[in-house]
Amino acid sequence: MEGVDYFDRFSPVVKITTIRIIMALAAAKSWFLEQLDINNAFLHGDLHEEVYMHPPPDQALFTKHSFKSFTAILVYVDDLVLTGNDSSQIQQVKHTLDVAYKIKYLGQLRYFLGLEIARSAQEIHLNQRGYALSLLQDSGTLASKPAKTPTDPSLKLHTDQGTPLSDPSTYGRLVGRLLYLTISRPDITFAVQQLSLFMTSPCSTHLHVAHRVLHYIKNSPSQRILFSSSSTLQLSAFSNSDWACCIDTRKSISGFCVFLGPSLISWKTKKQNTVSRSSSEAECRALGSLVCELQWMQYLFNDLHLPLSLLISTYCDNQSAIYLAHNHKGLVHLLPISYVNQLADVFTKSLPPKAFQNFISKLGHCDLHHPT
Repeated sequence: MEGVDYFDRFSPVVKITTIRIIMALAAAKSWFLEQLDINNAFLHGDLHEEVYMHPPPDQALFTKHSFKSFTAILVYVDDLVLTGNDSSQIQQVKHTLDVAYKIKYLGQLRYFLGLEIARSAQEIHLNQRGYALSLLQDSGTLASKPAKTPTDPSLKLHTDQGTPLSDPSTYGRLVGRLLYLTISRPDITFAVQQLSLFMTSPCSTHLHVAHRVLHYIKNSPSQRILFSSSSTLQLSAFSNSDWACCIDTRKSISGFCVFLGPSLISWKTKKQNTVSRSSSEAECRALGSLVCELQWMQYLFNDLHLPLSLLISTYCDNQSAIYLAHNHKGLVHLLPISYVNQLADVFTKSLPPKAFQNFISKLGHCDLHHPT
C-alpha cells in the first residue's frame, strides 16, 4: 500500500556511454566482466490518474576501491554488470548481493540489453547483430537490396515532405527501434537523428528515408565497435557543426565523438536549441556541448579512481571558434584539424558513399585505429 509498504520507487538506469567506457577500461586494464540478474517481479497496470514526480538521482554506478583492488557495479533496472581487477573481491560482492537480493549469476558478460559482447586477448567487440536482424525481419526488409549509405546526401528532410502517413505510430515505433540501434552504430546516428525530428507528423518521404536506413543496415547487420586492450587512458575528441542546415528552423547541427586511446566511447548528433548567426557561433555551440560531455567524463574517471592526468586533445576545423573558446582552458587543448580528417563530420551531415566510407573507416567501426 502506498505510504505503508512503499514511499518512493524507481528503476536505476546506467548511462549507455558509461557502459562503453567501462568496457573500454576492462579491455585496456584486463578487468573481469561478469553479469548478474536480480530475481524480482514487475507488476504492470493501467493508471487512471495523473502522476507527478521528481526524477530520482541516477544511482546506477557503484564502486569499491582499496590499495590493490577495484570493483564496480553497473545497474540497469535488474540487470547488473560486475567488473574489477580482483576475482576474490568480485566473489565476495556476489555473495553479499545474493544474501540481500537473491541474484542469478549469468557468467561472463556476453549479452546485455540487446548488446552482444565478445572478448579476446586483443579487444572487446560490441555489436547488436541479433537486434538488427530482428528489426529487419519485423519491418519486412530482411530480403531487401542493401544500400551503401544510410541516407541520400542530395535529399534534405523537412516537414510536409510527401503525403502525411495515415498511421504515424508505425513510423514512431520504427524510429524508436533505430534510435536504440545507435548504441553501437555511430554510422547511422545522423540519419536517425534527422528522422526523429518528424515523429509527430511524419510523411511518406520520411518513411522512405527510414527504409533506406534499414537497407543500409541490411548491408552490414554485424557492424561493431571495438575496445582495444592496448588502449591508453588518454581522451581525444572531435567537434563539428553544420551551420543553418535545418530547412524548417535554420538551426545548426552539432556533432562530436570521443576516443579513449583508439577506442570510440561516445558520439552525438543534435540540433542546436537556438539559431546561430554565423558558422563560428555554431561551431562554438558544438564545442560547448562536447566540453560538457568531457567534463562529465572527467568526473566519472575520478569516481573510477582513474583521474585524467593530461589535457584532452580536442579537434575543431574552425579557427575562429578555437580563438573564441578560451574559457575551456584547464580541461581541453583545442587543436585545428583539416576537413579531410574531421571525424565528427559524419555526425553533422549526409555524405556521398566514398566520403562516408572514408569517415567510417577512420572512426574505426570495424578495425579501430586512433586518428592522427
